Amino acid sequence: MSLESRRDVGVPELTARVVRASFPKGTLAIRLRDALGPLFEDGSFAEAFPVRGRPAVSPGALALVSVLQYAEGLSDRQAADQVRARMDWKFLLGLELDDPGFDFTVLGDFRARLIEHGLEERVLDLVLARISGLGLLRAGGRQRTDSTHVVAAVRVLNRMEFVGETLRAALEALAAAAPQWLAGCVTADWVERYGARIDSYRFPKGENVRQEWAEQVGRDGFALLEAAFNPGAPAWLREVPAVQVLRRAWVEQYHRDGEGVRWREAKDLPPGRRRLASPYDLQARYSVKRGSGWCGYKTHLSEACEPDAPHVITHVATTDATVADTEMTESIHQGLAARELLPDEHAVDAGYVTAAHIVAARDEHRIDLLGPVGADTVHERHEGGHIPQSAFIVDWDARKVTCPHGAVSVSWSDQRKPSGTPITRVHFALQDCDPCPVRPQCTKAANGRYGRSLTLLPREQQQVLEQRRIEQQTEEWKARYDVRAGVEGTISQTVRRTGIRRTRYTGLAKTHLGNVLAATAINLVRLDAWLTDTPLGRTRTSHLAALDLAA
Repeated sequence: MSLESRRDVGVPELTARVVRASFPKGTLAIRLRDALGPLFEDGSFAEAFPVRGRPAVSPGALALVSVLQYAEGLSDRQAADQVRARMDWKFLLGLELDDPGFDFTVLGDFRARLIEHGLEERVLDLVLARISGLGLLRAGGRQRTDSTHVVAAVRVLNRMEFVGETLRAALEALAAAAPQWLAGCVTADWVERYGARIDSYRFPKGENVRQEWAEQVGRDGFALLEAAFNPGAPAWLREVPAVQVLRRAWVEQYHRDGEGVRWREAKDLPPGRRRLASPYDLQARYSVKRGSGWCGYKTHLSEACEPDAPHVITHVATTDATVADTEMTESIHQGLAARELLPDEHAVDAGYVTAAHIVAARDEHRIDLLGPVGADTVHERHEGGHIPQSAFIVDWDARKVTCPHGAVSVSWSDQRKPSGTPITRVHFALQDCDPCPVRPQCTKAANGRYGRSLTLLPREQQQVLEQRRIEQQTEEWKARYDVRAGVEGTISQTVRRTGIRRTRYTGLAKTHLGNVLAATAINLVRLDAWLTDTPLGRTRTSHLAALDLAA
């Protein structure tokens, strides 16, 4: 389909008259049209459509419908039906009342085009630009960020379920693509083992029997791979996606040597970030946070939080579930810089903050990264307290450290962690630490050449770290940091209104696009609430908590 640009000439007269008579108080769609006019122009998506061919459905209308379906929690089919049936949607889209709309499959094609051409962020960019044009969003000020989990559109599988379902998926794909070839490779036993979906309740009872079952699946999988990669087999069988997934999964899950096929032990498995968690969503990963595990992704939402403007979402980042928050701080700042929406103060939780992040945000982006850092502790707490690292005096120029009782370090070594982070290791002599009266509160070193040891970050980072540890104990800092709590309400609203914690699609790119559409929908809802002076919702308090507060 080609793009035939359509110029919005306003709402048809009959549509406007009927809608205003039917909805005298307006609806979200009517108020958005009145306040913003045509929201998405077709030309904004021109890159995703060829210049020749059959004319496409208006990309601007598809973008708006894609956002509205998240605002109202609709499927593609339901959203397409609303375009045909809802007068207020026709008013927002500038359509005649008898406009037949479009087939629901066009929405999926539109999303695929956005991803293919790297336009996933376009709808959010256009809405933010429109809000900026109204004077309600600007660079500087305060913003805040937090993340939440996103459950993949697949089942969570244990290892036995995973290998069984991976082999079953490959057999299903080959049975459809090359039934005659597959019939010569399998036996009736395979149909019994893999004919139905693999579930834990179907497994045999007993640890040894289950081990044998898993190893049998491993042998079957290797046999199928050998047949598919045999020189006499059709070459295209090796390119079947399910076969490629099977090959990768068997490398991750099994050993095969002269002794046969065996499970990999836990220490031999690839790290969770690189290991497949489902044969149907190859980018979903399994992760655990605060004791709760999920298979899927994680999304990071940043929002402006100035008191004199609507709290709109300014940036959306999506990763697999294993990526730590601390890895996203710089990426979020770069994304905000690209939109020219960098804040002066960025409130985040401890997961996003290290001394290196505080320094980089300040020096590279002129941002005050507002978040707590870890406490200054030593090996363990002793009775009578402990002597923290901050009690030592560091002379960076002389490369010496003096302890609270006057001993001077005897070793200063610049090193790097396995991650590449530069550190400095400082040691005190054992003969200085042994006779010290506060030794039990300072070090546990019992033998060797050294007594107490310290690990220092680079000079600037170490000084920032110590300064932040002091600041975050003050009431003034705590009062400034209170603003971060509001982002929890944004995540709650986004979850309740758009269902962002459960992706509708498979794959990271599609999940990210869904998250962007959800964030854009929340922005339009919040802009409407701001323009209509709708008060912010109050924090919910349980009856029990209210009773306790009253007491």
